[in-house]
Amino acid sequence: MFQQRTVRLECGKATHVLHVLGTQLNVKLYRCAPPGSQFFQVKCTNAVQYQISPKVSSTSNNMLPLEKSLSLSITMIAPSKHASDNKVSVSYFGDNLEELGKAILHLTSVELSLDVDADRDGVVEKNNPNKGSWKWGPNGHGAIVLVNCDMESLVGTKRDCDDDSLSRLSDLKDMSRMVLRTNGPGQLPPGYKLVLHISLSDADKIGVFQTGKSVLIKSYPMVLGRKTLSYVVKYEGGTAETEFFVEGRKFLDENFEGLVTIYLSLLEPSTKGFPDTPIFTDKVVFHMAPWIMTPNTLRPLQVFVCSTTDNYSFLKDMKELVKQSGCKLKVCHEYMNRGDRWMQDELEFGYVEAPHQCFPVVLDSPRDGDLKDFPYNELLGPDFGYVTRVALNEKVTSLDSFGNLEVSPPVTVNGKEYPLGRIIIGCAFPTTVKGRNMTKVVQDFLWAQKVQAPIAVFSDWLSVGHVDEFMTFVPAPNRKGFRLLLASPDAGYEFFRGLQKKGHGKAKMFEGLKDEEVTVDHILSSKQFQQENAFVQSCIDWNRDVLKKELGLEEEDIIDLPILFSLRPDKRAVAYYPDMVNMIVLGKNLGIPKPYGPKIDGVCALEKEVCSLLGGLGLNFFFIDDFASYHKLLGEVHCGSNVQRDPFSYKWWNMAL
Repeated sequence: MFQQRTVRLECGKATHVLHVLGTQLNVKLYRCAPPGSQFFQVKCTNAVQYQISPKVSSTSNNMLPLEKSLSLSITMIAPSKHASDNKVSVSYFGDNLEELGKAILHLTSVELSLDVDADRDGVVEKNNPNKGSWKWGPNGHGAIVLVNCDMESLVGTKRDCDDDSLSRLSDLKDMSRMVLRTNGPGQLPPGYKLVLHISLSDADKIGVFQTGKSVLIKSYPMVLGRKTLSYVVKYEGGTAETEFFVEGRKFLDENFEGLVTIYLSLLEPSTKGFPDTPIFTDKVVFHMAPWIMTPNTLRPLQVFVCSTTDNYSFLKDMKELVKQSGCKLKVCHEYMNRGDRWMQDELEFGYVEAPHQCFPVVLDSPRDGDLKDFPYNELLGPDFGYVTRVALNEKVTSLDSFGNLEVSPPVTVNGKEYPLGRIIIGCAFPTTVKGRNMTKVVQDFLWAQKVQAPIAVFSDWLSVGHVDEFMTFVPAPNRKGFRLLLASPDAGYEFFRGLQKKGHGKAKMFEGLKDEEVTVDHILSSKQFQQENAFVQSCIDWNRDVLKKELGLEEEDIIDLPILFSLRPDKRAVAYYPDMVNMIVLGKNLGIPKPYGPKIDGVCALEKEVCSLLGGLGLNFFFIDDFASYHKLLGEVHCGSNVQRDPFSYKWWNMAL
């Protein structure tokens, strides 16, 4: 539908109007008619088209009867080469067909289009009819902008989106192109202006840079942003393109659903002392790209671990695992970690993506242990972004560490597809009044991303309180392409009773570890210990039901690993022996905490049992010794490592939301 604009004519006077190609001018014919007018006649030049509504029949001498309801609609079929090179005349006649007056409209037509990549193919097409709106899905539309949260400068101290100037030309590839296309006479009539503008509510969410006439950074000024809501664009004349680059500055969050709008208005000068009047407005809409987590089933790229004074054995095993998995190992040394070994808890790797660019983004947790400077100082850089959420008015607990943040592989639940999986966070039991929860500011951020709809499970029953203590996902060649692994005290008791029944009651757990050895018979003899594990199993069962419902799983999609727990004085649980579900997944290779189970014929029975349970999945097993350096400190292999993975091949904007 045409944008419409009402124009006033005056008999005996020429009116000059700037017309935008693709819009429609409307003239109320009766309003400017001389007194006594009964008929009228319209003439125009070749590039002008007009229509009278409602339709009226002409007289025998080509006169049209004048009625109060009549409107003249005017359009043009081509931009002007010169000012006022087309015109429309309206002549008015009395009862005797005498001419009473003539109104002349001189037209200058200009073609204006603010363009973006609305069809998401990486190319800024001309005047896409859907550029001013957003629609999800494979047949959807709307441009995408990335939060420019990396740091191109090698000597910089802040993210690119926090800087109002361009640090390097390479920064432009992280932005979305926007093009102002114009076609018309060499110059606009005096006083007319082209203005780019944004709303005050969007000013902190985007920045717009204009391409300069040289390759110098200073020739790419920021023209819209926090400090500038409008910018007068120079009209170049003829057929021209003015290029802009748009950067995102704010991720989706509780009060920001992700849409921002940039407007282009053509202003007409008014009488001196009065503001200019907008006579045409074009607009484009961008959707901010969400932050997306990556599940265990995606290809690993880099593994991050810490080096401490006491984890040599752990590092040695991890190096071998990473080497066998064909990815890189990045070690955070003590000068940076300052003794904080919990790499998983400090950060979570994800990414942002648009049709033209994709780069990893690390989410920094609010736990702020001694590793707190690592994500910003060591990871933030060219094409590696950073985002965090700070809990200003909330108490930060262990549940804010990102061992308490996981994501499932893609699933379909009751016909609804989640092609990027679903985020899983651990919280207090719904009826608990004083339980620990992940801070609201982090939960709000995760929920706002939309594309990986979160699931809340119950983890406050654990002393540390992390979901990775009782669950993980591993790839599988069949069914849904993965299995959910759950820690299971019931499976643990079944395993140990089986050993006892076979005459291995005297076999020892933790053999070779000073002051740790205990027999199978001793483990099974404690009623208190059995009651504690019955409680733990009830907590895991509650989560099992939630995960089955929210992920669309059946029992065949779940494998129970034999893990026993013990309760601390506060009645929260910790793993009794190294928690094998707290593993690192690198393709088909699993780095599993060495459980130090009873040895039967020289082989660890727990290791053998886990290999048997997972044996049909085509996986390889590496048992990593983390007993002294992690398990005794209430963590395991997964807690002490982190993995950057490939992004999904699936494009988030194709989701049907």
